Amino acid sequence: MRRLLFLLASTALTVTLAAHPSHAQTGDTQPSAQAEGQAPASGQRIVDAGEPVETAAPNAPDQRPAFENQTRAPQPPSLVPVTVEEVATDLPHLWAMEFLPDGEMLVTTKQGAMHLVSPEGEAGHAIEGVPEVDARGQGGLLDVALATNFASSKQIFFSFTEPREDGNGTSVASATLSADGTRLENVDVIFRQTPSWQNNKHFGSRVVPTDDGHLYITVGERSDREPRVQAQDLDSGLGKVFRIKTDGSAAEGNPFADQGDALPEIWSYGHRNTQAAALDQRGRFWMVEHGPKGGDELNRPEAGKNYGWPVITYGIEYAGGPVGEGKIKQEGMEQPVYYWDPVIGPSGMTFYQGDLFPEWQNAALIGGLVSTGLVVLHMQDDKVAYEERIPLEARIRDVKIGPDGAVYAVTETRGGSSSILRIARDAG
Repeated sequence: MRRLLFLLASTALTVTLAAHPSHAQTGDTQPSAQAEGQAPASGQRIVDAGEPVETAAPNAPDQRPAFENQTRAPQPPSLVPVTVEEVATDLPHLWAMEFLPDGEMLVTTKQGAMHLVSPEGEAGHAIEGVPEVDARGQGGLLDVALATNFASSKQIFFSFTEPREDGNGTSVASATLSADGTRLENVDVIFRQTPSWQNNKHFGSRVVPTDDGHLYITVGERSDREPRVQAQDLDSGLGKVFRIKTDGSAAEGNPFADQGDALPEIWSYGHRNTQAAALDQRGRFWMVEHGPKGGDELNRPEAGKNYGWPVITYGIEYAGGPVGEGKIKQEGMEQPVYYWDPVIGPSGMTFYQGDLFPEWQNAALIGGLVSTGLVVLHMQDDKVAYEERIPLEARIRDVKIGPDGAVYAVTETRGGSSSILRIARDAG
């Protein structure tokens, strides 16, 4: 493994960048732009502890947060010293990763393959049996999650952009990973987002299994102005969080199960494009969604609640100008727990549970495509008390906690290769 990056001191941040395969393709001074915003230049501004880590001007300076620390929360009083190492390099363009009980990593590639990656960073041959995917634009083979009883069942769930006669859409399948890890068996598409749409944006697609045998599924609203309004429609599958059983049927207790004109699988609605989601230490579902320019937001979706998109939102259109009427609040619509302006480009999320970073215990760890690093949110009473950032100089697509308690981050470059990084405490 090749040691990469940096040390976080107790009150300031210093970054030293070594050779990194992703920068060989994207440039050392300007990581590639992301569809949800523009990436900052390489490096990280030194910010005093106790001050907000975000120092750039907001895109919507006239918008004000609804409560204290809803945005630009301060850094914690002291920062954890960390080191970053490359575990695996020169992998195909990855989208998601899961640790198997034996320490291997099951990864998905955007172009439509799954691989097992050894703890030493060696990728095996493509796993057979993956369905056809539409990999154009933001589509492809997307998330992967292990069933809670994977050790005995070998069952996995994965999301993908499914090509359809009338366009494409987000679908979720279940499968069994063969004993030798070379193929998927019993592949069954258990969920299809409807309606289909003819574009290549905003598929959402995180899959989060729960201990009680359900799945949360996040789906986007397909971006275009015509379909995005369906995020508010209960008879549409766009811009929603779904809660289903592992066979694809609606979970018992869903809020709209008895409402005849609503999809019974819906858990919450009014969402834009969620690519980061996880359960906290209490088993509650949280997610971070891509917002407009200056409107990425953290939510804890509750049953039947409306999270506003596109009626209310922080930020502005990427093309400029207000979103809709430019409203940031309205009765009957929820405020985000936290929002970012400028955006971080959230993708991948987990809550830290481990011994390596006691300072991060129960903190939300979020990958940043645009902020090119790891975002750490320290929570108190379901609000953000502190925001910390670990610069990684790469677009971060997924984040997981390894069996050793270290944090593992999947990098990506547009049309290029991926790496898997290991973030550990600096012992020196």
